Amino acid sequence: MINVALLKKICEIPGAPGFEQRIRTLVLAEVTPLVDHVEVDPMGNVIAVKKGKEPKRVMVAAHMDEISFIVTHIDDDGFLRFHPLGGFDPKTLTSQRVIVHGRQDLIGVMGSKPIHIMKPEERNKAPQIQDFFVDLGLSKEVVKKLVAVGDPITRERELIEMGDCVNSKSLDNRVSVFILLEMLRELKNREIPYDLYGVFTVQEEVGIRGAQKSAHLIDPHFGLGLDVTIAFDVPGAQPHEMVTQLGKGAAIKIMDSSTICDYRMVNYLKEQADSHSIPWQPEILTGGGTDTAGIQRSGKSGSITGAISIPLRHIHQVIEMAHKEDIRACIDLLKAGVQNLDQYDWSFK
Repeated sequence: MINVALLKKICEIPGAPGFEQRIRTLVLAEVTPLVDHVEVDPMGNVIAVKKGKEPKRVMVAAHMDEISFIVTHIDDDGFLRFHPLGGFDPKTLTSQRVIVHGRQDLIGVMGSKPIHIMKPEERNKAPQIQDFFVDLGLSKEVVKKLVAVGDPITRERELIEMGDCVNSKSLDNRVSVFILLEMLRELKNREIPYDLYGVFTVQEEVGIRGAQKSAHLIDPHFGLGLDVTIAFDVPGAQPHEMVTQLGKGAAIKIMDSSTICDYRMVNYLKEQADSHSIPWQPEILTGGGTDTAGIQRSGKSGSITGAISIPLRHIHQVIEMAHKEDIRACIDLLKAGVQNLDQYDWSFK
């Protein structure tokens, strides 16, 4: 159904916002044989181009970076303080392993005040990011030789299969990197109507920065964002809170807090899903934004833009979970969407 071994490799490699070197190297190795041209722009976005029959430009973006941290202080005992790069749910950090990427990779643990010595009012208070520190289990002398202020910190978690799902750190948004690569692989020997720019972007988690820059460069006529979305289909959730559900198919974005998708692209994706028997569900996300916003309005003329989203449980936590059939549906919908753009009436009506 899907290449879990490749997805595992993509998810486990580190790539904090602004420090995407390792994931970029992997992406370049995977994508170069699949397309006609590859370049890395000055900001670090990977732009992979597959030529089409006509010179109209289609941009599909998946960000490479993952929610992470950055070292802000090393105290006199060798403990690290940090600042988040992207939004974290602090309650999920207690006693979790992380990797500090200093002069060498060092395993650390998120430390905080033990419950045994908390005051009653502290026990009932939700933890905050500033309550945590990183314990490397090393002397201060060794820490200060190997770690510097400004070094990135990522989560230490492997990808595993759980029933019909995959469970890992960084499925946001490495699952989209995987989907874009697999779509390009399956289209390698097929004609497409328009020039396709598959862009693996940087620094999305801190403000869709890479997508804005690359969209300005490419100036696409059409755009598709690839990112995860909330699946809150869990005990206690009301139907209107779920946003999406695992196993119900690819999510076609209607809007999020940064984008109202072009209704023509929304309708087009729905038609493609129905005509190819691809399961899909609508997505309205009232909080959070994606590279879709950058694609839509950072080119010189704006673009007809929508998004395909992958339902994800436990989003922006230490681990996240996606359904393998949803991932396959997203590959199929993206492939159909790219192949048939010239068959649709894009006029306003």
